[in-house]
Formats: sequence, C-alpha cells, structure tokens
Amino acid sequence: MAERRVNVGWAEGLHARPASIFVRAATASGVPVTIAKSDGTPVNAASMLAVLGLGAQGGEEIVLASEAVGAEAALDRLAKLVAEGLDELPETV
Repeated sequence: MAERRVNVGWAEGLHARPASIFVRAATASGVPVTIAKSDGTPVNAASMLAVLGLGAQGGEEIVLASEAVGAEAALDRLAKLVAEGLDELPETV
C-alpha cells in the first residue's frame, strides 16, 4: 500500500472550500484514495461528507493511502495539494 503523511497547509484545515478542492482532486486522480487523521480511521477521499467529518485542522497530520495501480503519482499530487494549501485545483492534479 502506498502512503503519504502530510500536514494540512490550509490555515482553516480541511473545511468547506479546501475540502472541496481536495475532494475534486482525489476524484480526478482516477484511483481510490483514503484519508485519515494520523490516529484515525481512513475514509473515502472522494466523499465530501467523509472529508469534512474528519475535522482535520490546519497543521494537523493526515495520512493519504491507496493500493491501486498509479497510486504513487496520485498520492504525490494530493500530498502536494494538501501540504501547500493551494487555493485552486492545479492543472497537474
């Protein structure tokens, strides 16, 4: 299983707009990805309700994981998005 541990770069955490950006990127990755707090249960990264339900705060560590083919590249892009707290979905994601 491929995994990335990253700190949330959005000051407000994975709330509303940042969560929407993240979920769109996870869906666009084309591979099933889970997201969890470092000590929590993984949830579907393509589910807005599940991501909001994590309550991940800015600076908090999250774990992105996938067992799918192509997971390494997808997780690298998602980890960059989260760590940098990007305001828009980049073309490369």
